[in-house]
Amino acid sequence: MVVIGSWLSAGAVMMVLVVMLLFLLWKSAPGWSLALFFGDTPVSDALFRGAPVFDGLWPACVGTLMLVLLSMAIAIPLGVATGIYLAEYTEGRFREWLSFCVDVLASMPSILIGLFGFALILFLRHSFAPDANTGLILSALCIAVLVLPYLISTTRLSVAALPIQLRLTGASLGLSHSQTVWRILLPAALPGIFSGIILATGRAAEDTAVILMTGAVANVGNPASLTGKYEALPFHIYYLAAEHQSPEELVQAFGAAVVLLCLTGLMFGCARWMQRRLEKRWKTGGMA
Repeated sequence: MVVIGSWLSAGAVMMVLVVMLLFLLWKSAPGWSLALFFGDTPVSDALFRGAPVFDGLWPACVGTLMLVLLSMAIAIPLGVATGIYLAEYTEGRFREWLSFCVDVLASMPSILIGLFGFALILFLRHSFAPDANTGLILSALCIAVLVLPYLISTTRLSVAALPIQLRLTGASLGLSHSQTVWRILLPAALPGIFSGIILATGRAAEDTAVILMTGAVANVGNPASLTGKYEALPFHIYYLAAEHQSPEELVQAFGAAVVLLCLTGLMFGCARWMQRRLEKRWKTGGMA
């Protein structure tokens, strides 16, 4: 019975996924064309001459990609370093307190992080930066805070789960603790750390509440600067689904959902490829 129940549960999950994908493809099918991405703007002008696109998804795709890259560039170094610190350099009550803070951050609703970013801008405008405004860099900072717990927890668990033999290898070679961590333990833990990066990337790409309050708008075109407003696919989907004025706009919302799935799938695929390369390299190096 347990085996049958497990098979039925796995099949139900796969069925739900297939039904959702087929539903999105069916609803978005009437809008699939280059106009979905570029509207009335010629493709070459949009790609190579920076021509504005106001009726297509291209600016939202660019904004989403920039948002994810910026947020991960901020979060990955900080999250990995904190996870290593928790696993190797802390102990006792301070480790418990720091772990508790990470757990609290993980349980914080994304809307509160967005509200914090918006409040930060209000504080800056009323203090020493009167020209401060919401924009791409603020959204990236808030998204980085949102995904930090994923990176910290996976890094900590990946390093802590390594066999004691690796630590003894460093000591037998005359390496200090820090040298053992950076030259032996961290490379061995990278495949597990990349699992956290994959989860964090998906979370960064799909969140709507944070960007809703920190700089994402509709119909602004490609991001002009890191401090400027921008478009993003999650906000675009929300905006069209809530404010659509015609069936064509609703079709575009479904199309944007499919594009977002494809974009996150592409980023997942790249991260998984890098993870497998690291695993292969580590195993080859270990055998050598």
